[in-house]
Amino acid sequence: MKSTATTDLRARLGDTFTYGEAKKARLGDERLYRLRDAGEILSLGGGIYRWADTAPANTDLIEIAERSPLATLCLETALAHHGLIDAIPAAIDIAIPRGGTRPTLRAPCRIHQFAARTFELGRDTIDVGSRRPLGIYSPKRSLIDIIRLRHLEGSDIAWEALRRWLRTPGRSPAELIALAEQFPRAETALRRALEVML
Repeated sequence: MKSTATTDLRARLGDTFTYGEAKKARLGDERLYRLRDAGEILSLGGGIYRWADTAPANTDLIEIAERSPLATLCLETALAHHGLIDAIPAAIDIAIPRGGTRPTLRAPCRIHQFAARTFELGRDTIDVGSRRPLGIYSPKRSLIDIIRLRHLEGSDIAWEALRRWLRTPGRSPAELIALAEQFPRAETALRRALEVML
């Protein structure tokens, strides 16, 4: 059974908190590390902590959301999330705006830098159990990115994802082309792929 002091502390800190927030809540280092060593608190890296008995969540995604507010799931990771590929990526693909600071993360990540001009196009957010949502690219944006970067990511994945997307009722190739027009060299590659598949 939790003590009243621990219950009050949890109410002040929330499920996920930083070292700095723990200090402001008057949680001293000794007690913080005692709670961590007892397994009551999980260290997610970079001074981020989470109560161990909170709802199950992907702690890697929580760390990314907490440490890099603009980080956005992209490429294979986003395609897998949207059910457009069966592969389970070996690392989490995240995009950040080109020129931004690359976050240092404990989570296994592949960091991609995308042009600031197009970074927000097709960007949504999902709740991963952190204090802020994590960015994720839409299925259409993810398809365009994997097609335009197929020389780096592999064309097999790009074509598998595009085939699966096209088989879903209500999907319009015209919408995909309209979005692709906003990315350099993406529209031509997409049109060629659609000509083969349709």
